[in-house]
Amino acid sequence: MSVVSVEKDVENLSLTLVAEFSAPVERVWQLWADPRQLERWWGPPSHPSTVETHRLVTGGEVTYFMTGPDGETSRGWWRVTSVDPLRSIAFVDGWGNPDGTPNTELPTTAANVRLTEQDGGTRMELRFTFSSSEHMKELERYGAFAVFRQSVGQMDALLAAG
Repeated sequence: MSVVSVEKDVENLSLTLVAEFSAPVERVWQLWADPRQLERWWGPPSHPSTVETHRLVTGGEVTYFMTGPDGETSRGWWRVTSVDPLRSIAFVDGWGNPDGTPNTELPTTAANVRLTEQDGGTRMELRFTFSSSEHMKELERYGAFAVFRQSVGQMDALLAAG
């Protein structure tokens, strides 16, 4: 697995995951930029994603749903706050209502992705910043921190497949 570290920072309400891949930055970028590739790793292996809307531009949005082993679905969305192709993405990640609209009653998480070239491969830093300590604790209690590692771990097989 390419995940080299996961660091929780309670004081700054953040979790930073670092992964290193032998693939070039351009290839790792495609795992974010191509909705068909994104849906193959965004979410835990037991709950594959289906991306419905994918506008990875500043001011754009990504909408998706995950399907569990018993057919249950949960919806999510991103509001893209900045994109620097091949280098970085920043977005706000939230839960969706059954009709796909944002659930404004649940907290959101800010996410920042940074890709850098490293010895012919790619270093990816993915930092999540939570809206409150209660939000952070709740997600950790539900196992989301382990899911982040599992989700990113799925990138390896996609990169190996070309």
